[in-house]
Amino acid sequence: MTKPVNGFSKLNKTEKINWLSENYLDNSAAAVSVLKQYWNDDNDLQKLHDEFIENTVSNFYLPLGLAPNFLINGKYHVLPMAIEESSVVAAASKAAKFWNIRGGFKATVINNKKIGQVHFLFQGDFSKLDKLVTKIEPKLRESVKPITRNMEKRGGGILNINLIDKTEELENYYQLFVNFDTRDSMGANFINSCLEKFAEVLEAEAKSNPVFTEEEKNLEVIMSILSNYVPECTVRAEVSCPVNELSEDSTISGEEFAKKFIQAVRIAEIEPYRAVTHNKGVMNGIDAVVLATGNDFRAVEAGVHAYASRNGKYSSLTHATIEDEIFKFWMEVPLALGTVGGLTSLHPLVKLALDILQRPSAKELMEITAVAGLAQNFAALRSLITTGIQQGHMKMHLMNILNQNQATEEEKEEMVEFFTHHTITHSSVIEQLEKMRS
Repeated sequence: MTKPVNGFSKLNKTEKINWLSENYLDNSAAAVSVLKQYWNDDNDLQKLHDEFIENTVSNFYLPLGLAPNFLINGKYHVLPMAIEESSVVAAASKAAKFWNIRGGFKATVINNKKIGQVHFLFQGDFSKLDKLVTKIEPKLRESVKPITRNMEKRGGGILNINLIDKTEELENYYQLFVNFDTRDSMGANFINSCLEKFAEVLEAEAKSNPVFTEEEKNLEVIMSILSNYVPECTVRAEVSCPVNELSEDSTISGEEFAKKFIQAVRIAEIEPYRAVTHNKGVMNGIDAVVLATGNDFRAVEAGVHAYASRNGKYSSLTHATIEDEIFKFWMEVPLALGTVGGLTSLHPLVKLALDILQRPSAKELMEITAVAGLAQNFAALRSLITTGIQQGHMKMHLMNILNQNQATEEEKEEMVEFFTHHTITHSSVIEQLEKMRS
């Protein structure tokens, strides 16, 4: 019977694995071997990985692929993509190839504001609170000078501090709503450190304010934290070309392609069930680059999906039109990314990924990442309205099934040839593989 453990974090890695094996893995030597198989032979590198998080027992690998030929703002890029899903890198590469002979991708950072909030309760006269916040703003800024000094040298820092009244939605609830520019840093620690200092000053100033009643002096800070919803940290990515250039073969004309494509986008604009899957395709491209460059893909995901719902209904991130016989496909998306700090200077593959991208600034990385999302969405829609999405997916699925069944290289070659002319399903692959082996 399994049981709880005390002091697990104090055990070394081998002791943690032994406890896991004894209590949850039936003393499986094979399971322990798998965990140790993924340790890095370089002890210093392994120690570095062990210290990224707590209670580490092994490394969890994802493939790092390359999507070449991305022409972005007139410059070619190779995009590093860390992802486990079949066909994503291939689809991105195919979209890049399609557009690099049609003018490539254009991308522009619209704005770069990040947001933090001090959430607090105040019982009393709003006008007195408003006067206090206005009066102490210089003191709030001064209190964080040791934190902001280096950021200000790089041109960033605190942009503005506003008092927000939310009492109609929650009794006695107010915010200090703060905009930041964190330059090339994602800035989470910077923002949170500033906010916590603001909270200290706000509580102290309220307590000592002679015009406040005793009840008003009991201003209570609930929490101080950045927001991962950054609707003013956005980037636009787009492609365009004459409609007649959209056709690559005789199966569908450029005009027919454009019309079906636009209809597919419009369905995602008005139908949330479709929009979620549509936007998931966008995030296939975005997350893969975000992860490869050591950024926080969970924060990006949360912010992007909130943005997709900003008008009260979940909708498509991408849009398409035909104007004067020109097909246009674009997206505006919030992306709070960094190229300094965090894993960017610690993880060797992250540093290499940024080298591959020619050491971009945060704004350049926003542009590149948005393009990856737009390209991925274009590739998915292109497949959906022509050959269907499964053709490419099932080719990769075939290889996964063959690997699961320890197929040899010779068997793989023969199976790939066979299923070029037959429908791929799990059962049909297993049946054909057994037939070959017998």
